[in-house]
Amino acid sequence: MKTITVKGNNYKKGVDRIVCALKDKKAVVCPTDTVYGILADATNEEAVNRAFEIKKRPLDKAMPIFVKDVKMAKKLARISKRKADFLNKIWPGKVTAVLKAKNNNGLVSLLFGDKNTIGLRIPNYKLISDVMKKINRPLVGTSANISGKSASTKIREVKKQFKDKKVQPDLIVSAGNLCSGLPSTVINLSRKRIKILRKGDYLKTKKYKFFEK
Repeated sequence: MKTITVKGNNYKKGVDRIVCALKDKKAVVCPTDTVYGILADATNEEAVNRAFEIKKRPLDKAMPIFVKDVKMAKKLARISKRKADFLNKIWPGKVTAVLKAKNNNGLVSLLFGDKNTIGLRIPNYKLISDVMKKINRPLVGTSANISGKSASTKIREVKKQFKDKKVQPDLIVSAGNLCSGLPSTVINLSRKRIKILRKGDYLKTKKYKFFEK
């Protein structure tokens, strides 16, 4: 597993390297605004299969997806104007929204698991944002851990989980230990009423106060 840091004078070069790896159907471990995650091209079957293999994730379990903006999200899921306004209030941020998936949206079908819904998020993290703007594709945005084990903010723990495994991430981007500690909060927007499926990194701020209603 090759490890790089993306900061300072090598920031632009590092972003280009991540984008190049993703376009080449690779899986990249990358820091996010919550925990370390695995990125892969969500429109490429080989890349998605690799992400599943690395995590040893059951094929009937869906994977969340990072999007660049609400406009991109609308191409993947059924989003009314009311829901779009809501998403613009909570994104970018630590909230994954489960929505009804559109047919023929260009995503690899394996990402839906056995459901007709999809989990989308815009992370509040500059590196992810810059990568998303440059590649302009939805990306698998799942936590960087073996299925059944805990997600982590500590780069040493992330590397340890994949060490000596037959299938490993192609590239690891290190930002040291992250400040967060929990995965994103997951909310169900596929029905009329908002339902919290996982509190995760749940912030009781003005931005999220409507979750209490």
